[in-house]
Amino acid sequence: MRRGFSHAFYLSTHNKGRRRMSVIQKVSEMIETLLQSSKYDLYDVEQNSGVLKVTLNAEDGITIDELAEINRKISFELDERDLIQSKYTLEVSSPGLERKLRRRDHYLGATSERVSIKLGPHVDGERRFEGTLTNVEADILTLELDPNNQIDFKLEDITSAKTVYKWEKNPKPGTKTTHSGIS
Repeated sequence: MRRGFSHAFYLSTHNKGRRRMSVIQKVSEMIETLLQSSKYDLYDVEQNSGVLKVTLNAEDGITIDELAEINRKISFELDERDLIQSKYTLEVSSPGLERKLRRRDHYLGATSERVSIKLGPHVDGERRFEGTLTNVEADILTLELDPNNQIDFKLEDITSAKTVYKWEKNPKPGTKTTHSGIS
C-alpha cells in the first residue's frame, strides 16, 4: 500500500523574496521520482554534519541488498544532478523497529503503537512520556499512558518522538524454567 509522497520539505526565502527549494527538498523530490514505480516509500531525508541520511520504508520490509542497490541508484542520480555542493556521505536505511516520528504522517502510521515522546523546554511540567498512540487529529495526538489515563499533546510541542519496540524476555537456551516461570 503506497501512502503517497512524503513532505519533509521546507521553503526558504532568498534573493529579493524569490522562493528557492532547499537541498533537502530537491533531494527528496529526486528520490520520490526514482522510487515511483517501486515498492519503496521515502520515509525521511536528513542532512547533518556531512551525512545525507535517506530513510526508506516498504510494507514487507527491505533487505540489506535492496538498500545497497537503492543507495547506488541515489548516489548516481545525486552525482549526475550535482544537487549537493559539499562533501557528504550517503546513508540509506530502513526506519527500523524503533523509528523516528517527525511528521504528522509518521504519527498516523504509528497509531496503536507504543511511542516515546519528549516535549520542548517551553512546556511546563513533565517533558518525557511513553504510552500507546491512540489518536492523531489535526495537530493534536493522544497518548494512552495506562487504561485510565490519556493525555493530548500538540505536535508543535514535541521535540523528538519514536516508536518503542517491546522486546520479549526469552530464557537463554539450555536454561531450565521452574513452575513459577522464573528461571
